[in-house]
Amino acid sequence: PYGLCTARRYSLFGNRISFRFSLFAFRFSLFSFLFYLLSLFFVLLLQSVIMDQILTYFPDLVPEQIDQFQKLQDIYSYWNEKINVISRKDIDNLYERHVLHSLSIAKIIQFKPDTTVLDVGTGGGFPGIPLAIIFPGVRFHLVDSIGKKIKVVEEVTNSLKLKNITTQKARVEIVDRQFDFVVSRAVATLPVFHQWVKKLIKKRGFNNLPNGFFYLKGGDVSGELKNFPHSYHSYDISDFFDEPFFVSKKIIHIF
Repeated sequence: PYGLCTARRYSLFGNRISFRFSLFAFRFSLFSFLFYLLSLFFVLLLQSVIMDQILTYFPDLVPEQIDQFQKLQDIYSYWNEKINVISRKDIDNLYERHVLHSLSIAKIIQFKPDTTVLDVGTGGGFPGIPLAIIFPGVRFHLVDSIGKKIKVVEEVTNSLKLKNITTQKARVEIVDRQFDFVVSRAVATLPVFHQWVKKLIKKRGFNNLPNGFFYLKGGDVSGELKNFPHSYHSYDISDFFDEPFFVSKKIIHIF
C-alpha cells in the first residue's frame, strides 16, 4: 500500500507538471499568435500609409500597379536576407529612398509606349523596376555586372509578373544595343558616365524630351558639370516630393 500511494503521488505530481507545461506552451503559443497578428497589422498599416504616400504623387495608378507596388516591401525583404542588395538601414525606408526616388523621373517625363530604356548599374532594380511598373508599355533593359544582383532583379520581376523588363549581367561597355534613354543612380561621375553611355543613345526620338540619359544624383554637382561640353538640365527632386530625404537630390538630364 505504501508503494502504491507513493506511485500515485508521483503520478499526480507528474500530471501537475505536465499540465503546467501544457498551460505554459498554450500561453506561449497564444502570445506568439497575438504577436504575429499585431505585427501583421502594423505591416498592413505601414503599407497603407506608404501607398497613400505614393498615390498622393501618382493618383492615376490602376489596381494592378497598386498591387505591384504593395508587394515590393515583402519581396525585397525576403531576397535581401539572402542577397544583400539594399543596406539594412535602407530596407526599412524602401519606398521613400528607392521607390519614390526612382519614380522622380516620371515627374519630368512620361515615356511614350515602345520607348526603350537602359538602366545601368541597376543593383537591386532601381530605378528600372519602379519605372517599369508605372510605364507598362515601355521596354526596360536592366544591366549590372554583379550576377547576384541580376538574380534578385529577375526574381522580383517574375514575382510581379512584369513583362516589360529584360536583364543582362554585363558591364555597360559590353552592351551593344541602342536605346532612347539611359537611367542610372550615381554609379560614376557625370563626365565618366557620359563617356560610357553616349554611344548607346539613339539619335532620333519621339518623346516630349530629347533622347539622352537621366542621372539620379545627390549633393552638389556643380563641380562635375563645370565645363561639361554637352547640353543638360538639372531638376530638384524636392520640387516634386515633400520628404526631407529629397532636399539635396537631383535629376540631371543630359542630351
